[in-house]
Amino acid sequence: MATTVIPFGPQHPVLPEPVHLTLKVEDEIVKEAIPALGYVHRGLEKLADIRDFHQMINVCERVCGICSMIHGTCYSETVEELMGIEVTDRAKLLRVIWSELHRSHSHLLWLGLFADAFGFESLFMQFWKIRERIMDINEATTGSRVIVSVNVIGGVRADLSPEQIRWILSEIEIVEKEVKGLQETIMNDYTVKTRTVGVGVMTKAQAWELGAAGPTLRGSGVAQDMRQQGYGGYSFLDFEPVVETAGDCWARSTVRFREVLQSIDLVRQAIAKLPEGELAVKVKGNPPEGEAYRRVEQPRGECVYYIRGNGTKHLDRLRIRTPTFANIPPLLAMLPECELADVPVIVLSIDPCISCTER
Repeated sequence: MATTVIPFGPQHPVLPEPVHLTLKVEDEIVKEAIPALGYVHRGLEKLADIRDFHQMINVCERVCGICSMIHGTCYSETVEELMGIEVTDRAKLLRVIWSELHRSHSHLLWLGLFADAFGFESLFMQFWKIRERIMDINEATTGSRVIVSVNVIGGVRADLSPEQIRWILSEIEIVEKEVKGLQETIMNDYTVKTRTVGVGVMTKAQAWELGAAGPTLRGSGVAQDMRQQGYGGYSFLDFEPVVETAGDCWARSTVRFREVLQSIDLVRQAIAKLPEGELAVKVKGNPPEGEAYRRVEQPRGECVYYIRGNGTKHLDRLRIRTPTFANIPPLLAMLPECELADVPVIVLSIDPCISCTER
């Protein structure tokens, strides 16, 4: 049977991420997928040579706008670990609140794109309409909708007033109600299930062996979530990882849908346990010689930050490993033997962020 080579990306109407796949196809069945990355490489890690360790917070937040708060938190906690800085409990929980707001708006954005992949344009707009409430909270509490820039080494620069807290609680209650109202459509609609159930299956063993991360990992039955480590303010909160066992596109989409509701619950818990205290501790001196790393849970999965200090205001090394980088090998294992028409859905199911991957 003749083999046809079809280029997928880097620009595709369903996928707004510049990922390129060379697909080898036989009779509409994908036999092999070869990735090509590097279209948006920006060299952000190298900026540690010319930006001091305070300025690098803003650089790290721009690795990816959608999860900028969590990038900034991970970098800040890594530097704080190296410098032996203990952040106040109030600052830790404020970081959790904004991080979970970012997780929920990231998943809502993805659910809208996923619906659009099936041609559900109305559902796409409804998810993004709900997401606007989260963006309004970010803007009202930090001054920015996407890159909120509240992290500083030693804590946070913004606080929540009692009036803002009451407003946030009322807004997320509306978000929760509206998201649940779309549950039947996104999870049980005939068209959605036809396009996702049994498509792009990855077994639990494959997910573990290939190093999958986040909802891609938990959708295959592995209950691993970096928040279980109790880093930052998560040590005060109660939750269990959201897990599905089918390992297909439907399972991965269900994990993300359920995590939106979980993030709302975590915001409520963090607000309920928010103590009085300083927003940030004073930081004196530069990072000492030595190494530190931190693992956090971004919307797409485990993110790792590694730094090496040399006693000056500039870091010797900054290394970032993002979840999409970890999910590329699992994606390449899902694609062989799928139908060509299912490729966009499978690629979307890992929620690829190429700007994160290439930095």
